[in-house]
Amino acid sequence: MTRRLTHIIVFAAALLLATGCIKNDIPYARIQANFLSLTVKDQTGLTAIDSTAMTATVTLPEEVDIYNVQVTGYTLTPGSHIVDSPFDGPVDLSRPLYVYLQLYQNWLWKIVAVQDIERYFEVEGQMGESIIDVPGRRVVIYVRGTSNLSAIPVKAAKLGAKGSTSVPSLAPGTTFDGRTPLKVTVTEYGREQEWTIYTETIDEPVKTTGVDAFTGVAWVYGQAEAGLDNGVEYRIKGTEEWTRIPASDVTQNGGSFTGLINHLSPQTTYEARAYSEEFFGETVEFSTGTAPQLPNSNFSDWWLDGKVWCPWPQGGTEFWSTGNKGAATLGSSNTFPSEDTPSGSGYAACLETRFVGIGMLGKLAAGNIFAGYYVKTDGTNGILSFGRAFTERPTRMTGQFKYKTAAINYTSDEFKSLAGRPDTAIVWVALIDTPEPFEIRTNPADRQLFDPEADYVVAYGKMQCGEDIDGYTPFEVQLDYKSKSRKPTYILVTGSASKYGDYFTGGAGATLFLDDFQLFYDYQ
Repeated sequence: MTRRLTHIIVFAAALLLATGCIKNDIPYARIQANFLSLTVKDQTGLTAIDSTAMTATVTLPEEVDIYNVQVTGYTLTPGSHIVDSPFDGPVDLSRPLYVYLQLYQNWLWKIVAVQDIERYFEVEGQMGESIIDVPGRRVVIYVRGTSNLSAIPVKAAKLGAKGSTSVPSLAPGTTFDGRTPLKVTVTEYGREQEWTIYTETIDEPVKTTGVDAFTGVAWVYGQAEAGLDNGVEYRIKGTEEWTRIPASDVTQNGGSFTGLINHLSPQTTYEARAYSEEFFGETVEFSTGTAPQLPNSNFSDWWLDGKVWCPWPQGGTEFWSTGNKGAATLGSSNTFPSEDTPSGSGYAACLETRFVGIGMLGKLAAGNIFAGYYVKTDGTNGILSFGRAFTERPTRMTGQFKYKTAAINYTSDEFKSLAGRPDTAIVWVALIDTPEPFEIRTNPADRQLFDPEADYVVAYGKMQCGEDIDGYTPFEVQLDYKSKSRKPTYILVTGSASKYGDYFTGGAGATLFLDDFQLFYDYQ
């Protein structure tokens, strides 16, 4: 028996003996009761659990009747239960559903459903894009002042979920009188909603309605009559010649259109305008941003702090961090420098998933590296600060990787079905616009994990691999922007040898090598 194991056994025995001698007159502990998981029928993806806000958010496809949602399962903090559970039958998630969880005291949780229903309304000769006000059940369309308002032809319309009907009919080819507001009754799942269609006229043949500029790309928005030769042109401010972007870089949406300008120079001022046939909209001015790279993006700088490998130079600025401080409490660092690199020189980051501990005393530690810092260890769990200050908007990140997968032999309750399957590596990038970095907590009783679908996410992209890659291979993470007008405050970059390592699920021995990260600010 090792000296370390002897100390653990002696400590545990002493703790039990001391506990038996203490009178139990201490007040109940204040332990928060949480949803650890929640599933509903036909949902899309995993439910996002926010234990700080005590909110569970499910995403539903539009085919699901949001007024009659069936909860199919859930797990709670051990020892807790739902007070007066509403889950015996279908629940109405058209508005937040509040339930009390009880553990020593009551904790009020909110269950929220997010459902994106595709809605559109297009007419012949439309100017710009229709305004669809869902809460107000109102549609506003724009046509030229010379249009025949008494008989406006419908091109395409859908105001309810799939399978809904409308009276009067909005089928393509039908006409309506736009001189007065049109009342439309939309029926879905046996319920009726009344919508109102308003028609407005526009005299200008074309308008430049705005621009969103990053560093190497910009999107210019225009409005003109649908079906005409509509597009965008640009030039460096102070020059004479305009450059017209190719039609393949113009996206048409009825009478609205968007022109993508690519391969722009950083920190440069440009002018752009929309055009329609021989007419031009007003000229708008915009400036591009800078093109910073991530510090130590080739993972060449490391130092050893006791048993903890740190991915930054000793005494230097910390940008990257790992879960090594947690892993080292029961073992050694499982993210460390490796001389196995794509170029044959310098270092790469080696991320190895391991079970750390002795016998049954311990847990799975996924090899990981992330932009941020390790806050502290909570028992055998970690609290991490994800994100570094960043205000520019890259379009993609590239790098080099190789991977050795392993059969998943440790799972949490949520992922028991994955046991025996090959582990999956993941690299993901996100831009967020929160006032502070995002705090990760892996303790199941107080879990808070990153949700790519959350409102605070400006852009997100990922690369996954669930098979052996023996030699270094290039990869690319394309960033998908939810909004091109929002500026981020932090960048989050994370690599892990086990995709579900935050849930202590993975295969011991799964190993991911990473090197040569690079940000790009335009499209290929």
